[in-house]
Amino acid sequence: MMGTSGLILTLGEAAGTAAAQLADAPGGLTARLIPLMALLCMFCGFALAMAPRENEKGVKLTALVISTLVFLISLVVAFSFDWTRPGAVQMLVEGNWVPTLGVKFSMGVDSISLWLILLTTFLMPLTILGSFGDLTGKLAGRAREFYLWLLVLEGALIAVFAAQDLILFFIGFEMTLVPLFFLIGIFGGAQRRVAAVKFFIFTLAGSVFTFAAVIYVAYFQMTRTGNWTFDIGAITKAAGAMSASEQNWVLLGLFIGFAVKVPLFPVHIWLPLAHTEAPTSGSVILAGVLLKLGTYGLLRFALPMAPEAVLEHADLIGVFAVVGIIYAALICWVQTDIKKLIAYSSVSHLGFCVLGLFALNQEGIGGSVIYMINHGLSTGALFLCVGMIYTRYHTRQMDDLSGLGKRLPVWSTFMVFFCFASVGLPGLNGFVGEFLTILGAFSSTRALGIMFAAFASLGLILGAIYILYMLGKVVMGPVKEPEKYAGKVSDLNFRECFVLTPLAVACLVLGLYPTPMLKSFEEPIDGILSTYKQIETKQAETAGEGKGGGVSMRRAERQEVSP
Repeated sequence: MMGTSGLILTLGEAAGTAAAQLADAPGGLTARLIPLMALLCMFCGFALAMAPRENEKGVKLTALVISTLVFLISLVVAFSFDWTRPGAVQMLVEGNWVPTLGVKFSMGVDSISLWLILLTTFLMPLTILGSFGDLTGKLAGRAREFYLWLLVLEGALIAVFAAQDLILFFIGFEMTLVPLFFLIGIFGGAQRRVAAVKFFIFTLAGSVFTFAAVIYVAYFQMTRTGNWTFDIGAITKAAGAMSASEQNWVLLGLFIGFAVKVPLFPVHIWLPLAHTEAPTSGSVILAGVLLKLGTYGLLRFALPMAPEAVLEHADLIGVFAVVGIIYAALICWVQTDIKKLIAYSSVSHLGFCVLGLFALNQEGIGGSVIYMINHGLSTGALFLCVGMIYTRYHTRQMDDLSGLGKRLPVWSTFMVFFCFASVGLPGLNGFVGEFLTILGAFSSTRALGIMFAAFASLGLILGAIYILYMLGKVVMGPVKEPEKYAGKVSDLNFRECFVLTPLAVACLVLGLYPTPMLKSFEEPIDGILSTYKQIETKQAETAGEGKGGGVSMRRAERQEVSP
């Protein structure tokens, strides 16, 4: 029988094989660490499936060691990154994959993608450590499958954020569906199968439209150069030459797929059930990272590939974002399940991310990106807190729980802290993103304006109300526990405190000193906004000519933008 040490040794040999295959790739040694992280997660994840079923402790420890190692590697990448050039794609590793179609295995990072990779690798070991007590009852003995899918999901997420080839991006984008489908469908709650199928169908259906849009842009580029390529930079540059009508269709396809992934109102209906039925680990990664694929896709593809269409329809998209913010906040008021309340709050919070993106200015987009990271930290921590209380009382109903501040003071302290971070208390991380996205909407001269900012601000007030109401019901008041567990549960143990403390520290640091992160976003955001400045300059020149030559502004807007 294979022991823990033997299992780790086997996984190390698999990782060594992957490293050897990367040794001949172009670029420096540090650059090869980026694909190595993704391959390490996937190879080691599948290797776990060969471990003896009874060696559950060894599987858990091995998964924790691998995820921690990947986090340490990501820190090496971060320290090797040239932060004086945050907008440039660095540590690029390229290799031909399907040469006849111009498909490459191409990975690299700029500051935005690197921060999202760091968020992924930071959350995963904490999530795995926090899940050590979750596999009980009928799920006992299924640790191999559970940690297999968690590690594969981490590898797919890293591949998505680092991909510099559209096909590689889309493969990673779709691959994230499979692990979460099994995590929800096997390890979820009573309605786990319905939730898993609903999640899979919604996101897969949306991805079809996104794939059609990116294939069209690649085809458009091919008609201009005569050669197929799926390099994201080359295709983005060529997309600027599309007509306004073509950009409208491309934006529609991209928006449908990424809006489902966000999820944005009204295609959000798959999320609450998926969150509620998912195991705690699945909810943490779903809220913490997976939902960011939608906003990341809008930032990476929709904004730079269809700028004229974005300028024309940004206000409409802003309406969807604001409606989602307020609508989801109102739904939170009537929730009695703590986990479902936090799930709906994610719909509201991600609306701020979308609103900031389509403000089309530095404040809004920068606020949106930092909101992605901050939401991943605070909401992921909230799901961990809810999971910890569920393992003790086997209920998440507010009517069954009250006065836990007296019974579980340590848990209550963390819960209050992360709730305040979630609603944007000044000094904590949530405030930074909310303030900047609203400021971006308020000061937007291209698309949004004061009314969008005003209605979004209403969402902040509603959010504070439902969170404080929940805290008042669960943490404050007279002690109320399910009769079966009354007086029998204990407060958080050392392992659980160890899981939550790094998240609390990160929320505090980013709330008090977000400047370095915001500074690192400026250059890549300026690169996106430069396209919009060129369009506005061209339209102004064309409008000036129209006054003398009878060419209308509307007609000028429909003219092609030169590459």
